[in-house]
Amino acid sequence: MQGRFAARKFIHATALNLSRSVHVMPPRHGKMPDMNDASDPLALGQLAGLRVLVVEDRPEDRMLLVDFLTSQDCRVYVAEDGNDGYRKAQLVQPDIILMDVTMPVCDGLAACRLLKADQATRAIPVIFLTAAALPNERVAGLSAGAVDYVAKPFDFEEVRLRLLIHLRVAPASAPVPAPAPAGSVAEDGTSAVAAGASLDGVLFRAARKLLRERLDHTPELITLAQALNTNARRLNQAFRRCAGTTVFEFLREERMREARRLLCETGLDIQAISQAVGYGNRGNFSTAFRERFGMPPTALRQEFDPHA
Repeated sequence: MQGRFAARKFIHATALNLSRSVHVMPPRHGKMPDMNDASDPLALGQLAGLRVLVVEDRPEDRMLLVDFLTSQDCRVYVAEDGNDGYRKAQLVQPDIILMDVTMPVCDGLAACRLLKADQATRAIPVIFLTAAALPNERVAGLSAGAVDYVAKPFDFEEVRLRLLIHLRVAPASAPVPAPAPAGSVAEDGTSAVAAGASLDGVLFRAARKLLRERLDHTPELITLAQALNTNARRLNQAFRRCAGTTVFEFLREERMREARRLLCETGLDIQAISQAVGYGNRGNFSTAFRERFGMPPTALRQEFDPHA
């Protein structure tokens, strides 16, 4: 009798020691991590303390992510649309953002553009959540500033791995720019103070980025404003405060700056340059260029290349 009791006591003590030395929570999908591989990127605890902002309008998807992330000991914050997500990102300063693409009020693309135009939030990695990530949608998301995509329905092992990947490559902290001196003016003529961390500055920088990416295209003002989840009047107001011009006056100046650069630094012919900066024909381009710089584009080209 005493022998059997001693044997049971030994087995219980051995099991207790094993449970104390190894604590594993199996992943929701896929195989169990190898206990002997200390470098396993999916090892439990590597996400502990990570501050994650989940921006998702569907309550069921939002709760799935919250349940999974809290099981990984993450600190989770939630938002229901892009506007809410942008405000909470400013307030919370999360380590990473998981954001749905298609949402009412303000979609993920518009919110991402605002985040990347804001000095306080531009360094926070954004991973988009989407049920149908076609190639053109992925390109649009990456162009807006996202670092990755996670497909719906969620594979939580993939979610965890992508969080780890981008947590490793993200900078520890974004450098805080020094405040601009009062009255200072940027190279493109904008007020450095007005284009700072205010909403005007955020809208101005986000719109400027979109305009510079497609100088050959003249957007509808309403369409441009909608891409930033604002209205045409508010966007023009931001440009007047930051650049002293309307949106289209600013676009005209950017086109002329780029045309001058192309004339001085490349061998493109004038017709190609006129098309690259959004002018349908060479005549209209030459007229606009002469009005801006006091000489036709051919004269500027000859100054830099007398054999042109």
